[in-house]
Amino acid sequence: MIPYGRQDISDEDIRAVVDVLRSDWLTQGPAIEQFEKAVAQYCGAKYAVAVSNATAALHVACLAAGLGEGDVSWTSPNTFLASANCGLYCGARPGFVDIDPRTYNMDMAALEQKLQAAAQSGTLPKVIVPVHFSGQSCDMAALGELARRYALTVIEDASHAIGAYYRGKPVGSCAHSDMTVFSFHPVKIVTTGEGGMVLTNREDLYERLKLFRSHGMTREAHLMDKEPDGPWYYQQVALGFNYRMTDLQAALGCSQMLRLDAFVARRRALAARYDGLLAGLPLTLPWQHPDGASSFHLYVIRLQLDRIRKTHRQVFEGLRERGIGVNLHYIPVHTQPYYRQFGFKQGDFPVAEQYYREAISLPLFYGLTDADQDRVVEALAEVFQ
Repeated sequence: MIPYGRQDISDEDIRAVVDVLRSDWLTQGPAIEQFEKAVAQYCGAKYAVAVSNATAALHVACLAAGLGEGDVSWTSPNTFLASANCGLYCGARPGFVDIDPRTYNMDMAALEQKLQAAAQSGTLPKVIVPVHFSGQSCDMAALGELARRYALTVIEDASHAIGAYYRGKPVGSCAHSDMTVFSFHPVKIVTTGEGGMVLTNREDLYERLKLFRSHGMTREAHLMDKEPDGPWYYQQVALGFNYRMTDLQAALGCSQMLRLDAFVARRRALAARYDGLLAGLPLTLPWQHPDGASSFHLYVIRLQLDRIRKTHRQVFEGLRERGIGVNLHYIPVHTQPYYRQFGFKQGDFPVAEQYYREAISLPLFYGLTDADQDRVVEALAEVFQ
């Protein structure tokens, strides 16, 4: 079975982890700060806070933004559950903005219209979580302008998008946002096994992120309400969580970051090759906005079902039967049973729902060979026949 995604672990990665195993530190040691610096420097951000996974990163970012009971957070319906759940963890009410039919990211025209209505009704969100789906950046300049106009905090869910660019700057620079979140799950472009990170250019958010990562605890005197009793002293000044990354994970991340450009270059080459190989089939292929350069975490095709004598499910299962481990990203979050209790229903976000009825994620990862890719395309042609 050719999977839709797979990590690439080198001998150098293994040596980096072994070096930590032989060191004095396994958890809260120097590798974490090194990894944070490597990602921040790559992206051009001032600060980075590594955490246990990207869901934790989204949660602490929302907490740092002050999201709480009675507030509202909006995201895209075309995303993994965590992009919406992070607001619920803080007690906020969820909301969604439909997607653009070409990029599958949050539609800025729909967002502006919804913000205008919310301003009139007094129901503006406090936090917006745009999702850089498949590795392509949202229109962050437009979103940043709307955020300034309506006093919103913007948290970029860039779980798919490390190595991507928007208007000449790396995703993660926070040029148009308050914070950016990355994921380092094994199917992502860079992996730490499990792991996440929040980037920001604001020192106040950085200090709060560090607190929420580790029980709300600090050893920094300027954050305490009295002079420390001694060098052993700490205070809990907020209610935080145990969301810490280990040195083992961070060492793997540091090693992986050295190959980030190579990872992304190969993914882009494979995506371009898919574009050529699939050109004659009844498919809608990924569209890239000229303002950005995707890191291609995913390569998503859409079936032109009016030209195919099979259903979406038949094509999906036909590929799986032929050893092609396709997947579907994503089931619209607002259609999930848990979210229906908030009043969401089928038909609320028709563009995302139509996308879901047609989308299939094809295998795309650094180690995918040209021969494997040819096999994927041949299987797809067989299913259509």
